[in-house]
Amino acid sequence: MDWIIGAIGACLVAGAAYAKRSLSGSGAIAAIVMGTIYYGAGDLFWFGLLLLFFVTSSVLSRVKQAEKRQAEQMYEKSGRRDAMQVFANGGIGMALCLCNYWLPSPVWFGLFVGVMATVTADTWATEWGSLSRKPPRSVVTWKPLPAGTSGGVSLRGTAASAVGAGMIGAAAAVLLGWTGTGPDIPLWQWIPAGLVGGTLGALTDSYLGATVQVMYRCPSCGKLVETRQHCGTPTVRERGLSVMNNDAVNLMSSVCGGALALGMLTLAGRWFG
Repeated sequence: MDWIIGAIGACLVAGAAYAKRSLSGSGAIAAIVMGTIYYGAGDLFWFGLLLLFFVTSSVLSRVKQAEKRQAEQMYEKSGRRDAMQVFANGGIGMALCLCNYWLPSPVWFGLFVGVMATVTADTWATEWGSLSRKPPRSVVTWKPLPAGTSGGVSLRGTAASAVGAGMIGAAAAVLLGWTGTGPDIPLWQWIPAGLVGGTLGALTDSYLGATVQVMYRCPSCGKLVETRQHCGTPTVRERGLSVMNNDAVNLMSSVCGGALALGMLTLAGRWFG
């Protein structure tokens, strides 16, 4: 029955997102598969955090779209999320959900909260940071960068990432208290775990974007972009590793955020018992 409920719920959410043009066709199919597994192999805790990330991110992506258009032209992917983006953001969480289904352990819960806090923090930072009136600065050199450049951070974006990460931590505490599942950890400890893990995970995303993510130079306008085409012409590889595209960076930063959240929960358990 849980698998049937998960499938119905995932179809409803993915169908609405497809109709609102938040998901492409492949993205909608991926979301249905993922949502079914999150609820069928997990419960409302797993599905709820995924849904919270997706709904808030979709809403924020529609805020002041015209003002974001110039920055979005520099991103590898923007607008409607395809299957790769869906799995890059939720694939690790799905794997952790299945791991807990097959081999229950408190470790999977801690990692999951950190992963979801990271992808939420990163998305919120991108959506709100692109509306900043001041140009972002390189997380490595602190030099000003054009809006939308990978590796750039802003005060507004960083604040948004912290709010998003903290929201996931708070939601985890609420859902775990509601469902009565999960490890025997005081509920309040999930809030700082999500906040710290997600915020630092998002900063890791920025650092990887500034150092190893593949970037291309547009021969027409001279801008450094993530896309293979810009201004209607093929771009030229400027720096970074060819395998480290935006999706790969998202995956690596999510792993880091999950590990940080798990570390926070482990330390809290030692300090507070």
